[in-house]
Amino acid sequence: MKVKYFNDTDTALIEFADREVFETREISENIYIDVDAEGNIVNMTIEHAKSNAALWEFSYEEMNKQTA
Repeated sequence: MKVKYFNDTDTALIEFADREVFETREISENIYIDVDAEGNIVNMTIEHAKSNAALWEFSYEEMNKQTA
């Protein structure tokens, strides 16, 4: 997964998979997802990212399955 931020347009692009985009779907006025031919998410675009996604800070945490 890659997260790219374009400061000049305040747009965030989250790339989930390296597959061909079949269709772009509008989730809301400023959020779009790209899916492949099987309906799997490929990318997500967030316009006006700083206000719509609070993209002032970004962190990543991988959660491991806990065993009892």
